Amino acid sequence: MVDKEKRPPHIRLALRLLHVYFSFARGMTMGVRAACFDAEGRIFLVRHSYVGGWHMPGGGLERNETVEEALAKELREEGNLRIIGKPQLVQVYFNTTTTRRDHVVFYRASVEQTAPRPPDWEISDSGFFSLDDLPAGTTEATHRRLAELRGEQEPDHRW
Repeated sequence: MVDKEKRPPHIRLALRLLHVYFSFARGMTMGVRAACFDAEGRIFLVRHSYVGGWHMPGGGLERNETVEEALAKELREEGNLRIIGKPQLVQVYFNTTTTRRDHVVFYRASVEQTAPRPPDWEISDSGFFSLDDLPAGTTEATHRRLAELRGEQEPDHRW
């Protein structure tokens, strides 16, 4: 995982300014993430250019956007993924990783990839992985969510 202090200074400054802006513009932030599985049972993970580790795809909700609309949009943007059927709501988590006012709505979804997802300025890498062969650097939060989905631990209330 990339150390936060190893990020380029302009990225650290931009992220800090964004968080300061959101603290004034929004009383609370809400995001959405999903454990996305293909027909072979593999999970789709992304690696962002601005934060270390492999994560499940997702992002923030915009004004006038439902959670499921945001989910479909983020999966399309981050992985060229299309949801098959209806995604299953798993849990809503309080996420204090960056701020003390963020919540993550977490889903499980069956997906298909409509086209390979080339790297760009936001997503540096992505792909489907077998659950018993996750890439090095998969985040602890991702491991915890997968353990919850497998029934190996009770869902937590914090991301």
